[in-house]
Amino acid sequence: MSIRVLIADDHTMFRSGLRAVVDAHPGLECVAEVGDGRTAIEAAARLRPDVAILDVRMPKLDGLAATEAIVAAGGTRVLVLTTYDSEASLHRALTAGASGFLLKSLAPEELVAAIQVAVRGDAVIDPSMTRRLAARLVAGLAPPVEPPELAHLTAREREVLFLLADARSNAEIAATLGVGEETIKTHVSRILAKLGVRDRIHAVVYAHQHGLIRPA
Repeated sequence: MSIRVLIADDHTMFRSGLRAVVDAHPGLECVAEVGDGRTAIEAAARLRPDVAILDVRMPKLDGLAATEAIVAAGGTRVLVLTTYDSEASLHRALTAGASGFLLKSLAPEELVAAIQVAVRGDAVIDPSMTRRLAARLVAGLAPPVEPPELAHLTAREREVLFLLADARSNAEIAATLGVGEETIKTHVSRILAKLGVRDRIHAVVYAHQHGLIRPA
């Protein structure tokens, strides 16, 4: 079955371009496109898409407030798109439960990949934003106390967590550690379960909040 996608952006031309990318992929289907955050919430509740793609800045209700409402209703993953790489917006999007935070300059194939990642229950953000968010979270924190759940990670799982915190993809981590990508996927799943976090992006946030990595 196709992945059902809702698109919300107040710029008609950009919205049409997103729809063209979605509809051109055989595994995706755009079920609706809307121009403001409030209508996006209503459409998500009515159509129950698998993924909603929301612009940050929209009339009536911004994309971040709409993200919070759509995620709270359950059943739909949200990808947030923005023109501006704002750390504050990124932090708000993650807090609201977004499964992705991406710049509008991304390539069509990157958008398709992000939709597929979101449906699998994972999350994706621009790598440079991951590092900047991590630095923002760590700044000013007191010396960390290692959380007890970290003791449940194996030495290899810690290595994988550290590389996740450096915004590495599964393929990059596999190449660094000299193992297969499926092995890394297994490690990531176990890390998420042991730390009690929702997805890999929140694992990154966890690692930096607890001082497990010192960003450059």
